[in-house]
Amino acid sequence: MAGHSKFKNIMHRKGRQDAVRSKMFSKLSREITVAAKSGMPDPAMNPRLRLAIANAKAESMSKDVIDRAIKKAIGGDAETYDEIRYEGFGPGGVGVIVEVLTDNRNRAAANVRSTFAKNGGNLGETGSVSFMFDRMGQIVYPAAAGSEDKVMEAAIESGADDVESDEESHTVYTAFEQLSEVAQALEALLGAPKSTGIVWRPKSQTPVTGEPAATLMKLIEALEDDDDVQNVYSNEDIAEDELEKLAS
Repeated sequence: MAGHSKFKNIMHRKGRQDAVRSKMFSKLSREITVAAKSGMPDPAMNPRLRLAIANAKAESMSKDVIDRAIKKAIGGDAETYDEIRYEGFGPGGVGVIVEVLTDNRNRAAANVRSTFAKNGGNLGETGSVSFMFDRMGQIVYPAAAGSEDKVMEAAIESGADDVESDEESHTVYTAFEQLSEVAQALEALLGAPKSTGIVWRPKSQTPVTGEPAATLMKLIEALEDDDDVQNVYSNEDIAEDELEKLAS
């Protein structure tokens, strides 16, 4: 799902790959079902469903599992899910946005509030954090898609706004209204992306070190482990050596 890649990579390196993958599949399936239920069950006629299926395929989800998730919506036996955004502050004053897809609003609210409280954070009002982020389209490619220069050139040609590259991936940002056309243009130049979606991108980052950084990692990990939580975004700035120390 979304967030800062270096921070996520450190968390996932801590022996949690299987559990993370299982939860990812569950959340991808839920998004497919909700997308199919909220519009046409045909991805050609439903941009949200088309996006959800593409992201599931990028994570090697089988066609059978994808079809079952769509049929669940068509059959009318899918739960009714509410999409809710929570905003709060983590250790060190880091802004955190939590996107939830839940069939029980009371359970989700109680769990998210409790998770913040147990991990050095506090839940805020809607709008208390989101003003520090931009709502943008995000297209992620593996590093193997090409050199930093090649991806930058493709992004410029496709009308994207920005690119961030590291040793594992290239992340292309664009205005969310232009996500579909930029994604199509990039695919013609670079092939299919690893993931595509609408994200919250920090306008600036909050430096955090030491114990607050360790507690922040626990907070985000706990939020992502919640079955109702789809995505977690944060604006922390943790130095590379600090991240390595936390992972050891």
